[in-house]
Amino acid sequence: MRNRRLGTTGPEVSELGLGAMGMSDMYGPADETESVATIHAALDSGITLIDTGDFYGMGHNEMLIGRALRDRVREDVVISVKFGAQRGPDGQWLGYDASPTGVKTALAYSLRRLGTDYIDIYRPARLDPNVPIEDTVGAIAEMVQAGYVRHIGLSEVGAETVRRANAVHPIADLQIEYSLISRGVEENILPALRELGIGLTAYGVLSRGLLSGHWTKDRTNAPTDFRAHSPRFQGENLAHNLTLVEALREIAGQKSVSVAQIAIAWVLSRGEDIVPLVGARRRDRLAEATGALDVGLSEEDLAVIEKTVPSDAAAGERYAPAQMRTLDSER
Repeated sequence: MRNRRLGTTGPEVSELGLGAMGMSDMYGPADETESVATIHAALDSGITLIDTGDFYGMGHNEMLIGRALRDRVREDVVISVKFGAQRGPDGQWLGYDASPTGVKTALAYSLRRLGTDYIDIYRPARLDPNVPIEDTVGAIAEMVQAGYVRHIGLSEVGAETVRRANAVHPIADLQIEYSLISRGVEENILPALRELGIGLTAYGVLSRGLLSGHWTKDRTNAPTDFRAHSPRFQGENLAHNLTLVEALREIAGQKSVSVAQIAIAWVLSRGEDIVPLVGARRRDRLAEATGALDVGLSEEDLAVIEKTVPSDAAAGERYAPAQMRTLDSER
């Protein structure tokens, strides 16, 4: 496991990070004991970056990570936390609160649930339409000054918002979906990040399991599973997208690796300023993901992959319409 730096002002982290969301929410039931074992296995493999959100399982994910890190050296781990998404007791989404008071209140609860006195990277989960990004970042900057936060990040915002935020306080990284079939970031956002010296943490590198090589068209999802409503997992869209996976499987087979490893290796190849997050919930899936570090992709390999799966090849948007409207990154 090698390291990469998140931007010019951010922390040095492992070249792969662990996204913990699925251990508490969004993708159906997860085994808590196996989740803790997977976090431990990730740390033992050299992964230092763990990403969570205070709304994943309404705080459960943070408490799970806090439990897993109890017997580890805190300074050896970089914890990234998203905040702002509001949920009701039934789990329904109610909007966003990234106001200055919301920033500080959410941070206080996250520190308690994680069992730590500081968070390495703190970021609003989405742009709050009612709060200027300058106010949100300014409030986090106060928490940096107070020692409760080490670095400021952003999530799913566009280039203009990144520039405005960075003018208030240096931004370490932008977290945004980026995979072989989610490449919108390449047009305007990624060039802006590189101009400003801001890193990118890429989530959804396996497109929520679609590019894992393990998905089948007859798989059923619980109503609470994100994929039950995701356009890319529906009907003809799914059938089309799985043909892309099968084409990718042929390439992977020629290199004696898995589809998931090819997909992760492709994101790794996009630049030293990009750190993919893998959402493994089990140790076997984690081992498969870290195996991508041993996959070498030549320029010829990359050309074949991109010819096989062009940037506009996917059928369906990456979120349902109502959620797409909340994404400043898509405007």
